[in-house]
Order: sequence, then structure tokens, then C-alpha cells
Amino acid sequence: MKFWDSSAMVPLLVDEPRSASIKALVRKDNEVVLWWGSIVECASALARSAREGKIDLSAEQSARKAVDELQARAFEIQPVEDLRLRALRLLRIHPLRAADAFQLSAALIWCGEHTDGAGFVCLDSRLRQAALREGFDVLPSDFS
Repeated sequence: MKFWDSSAMVPLLVDEPRSASIKALVRKDNEVVLWWGSIVECASALARSAREGKIDLSAEQSARKAVDELQARAFEIQPVEDLRLRALRLLRIHPLRAADAFQLSAALIWCGEHTDGAGFVCLDSRLRQAALREGFDVLPSDFS
């Protein structure tokens, strides 16, 4: 079981340069942990891709269905007060945006702050660095 940031979820839904490596990760372990807001972040990314003409309506609809299926089988970290408090702490010590602080906070709640060996799947460079500093095993390992 691994925590999945929305930046890593989008390549599962639409073809992107990192889709093959991300799909390989989920095939190895399809038990997914998500932050409650990840579904909204994915919907935003899909809508933006459609508006920019990167995907057509059929691809967007197919991707939205895949988001629903992913959410149905995922373990979802809910927006509780503890999540907010952790996110506020993370913002003081890491150069993160608010949504990224929520993502990392959710991952910390999921693993009970025991990050050694806990997988964190992410394609956002800034969030990857913060997750590494928090002790997560950040994937994919071949990310550059």
C-alpha cells in the first residue's frame, strides 16, 4: 500500500510522458491511499487538459470514470483537524503550496508518522523533496 499524490494519479488517467512508469507502480501494488481532496485536484487537471485541447471529450469522460473507480477502491484520508494542524506545521518547514501540504499531511496521518519504508508516489518536484525530508520512500525512484 502506498500514498498517491494527485500529480501521480493523473498519468494513470490520461497518457503523459510518465504514464508507463506510474502504471507499472500501480500494477505492482494496486492498494492506493489518497487524500480526500485528490479527487478534486484530478478533476481540475482533467478539465484543464480538456480546455487546453490536450484531451478530447471522450478521453475526459473516460478519465473521469477511471477517477471514480480509483476512488471506490482507495483508502481515503479525510479532512480532519489533525490533518490541518500537520499541514500548517509542514508549511513552516517546507516550501510547499497549501494543497501539497495537505497531501503530505494526509500521508503522515496514513502512516502514523512512521515514514520509514512508507511509499509516497509523486511527480511534483517540490513535494517529492519535502516527502524525502520527512523520511518517505518517494516513488518513482527513476524520476528526474
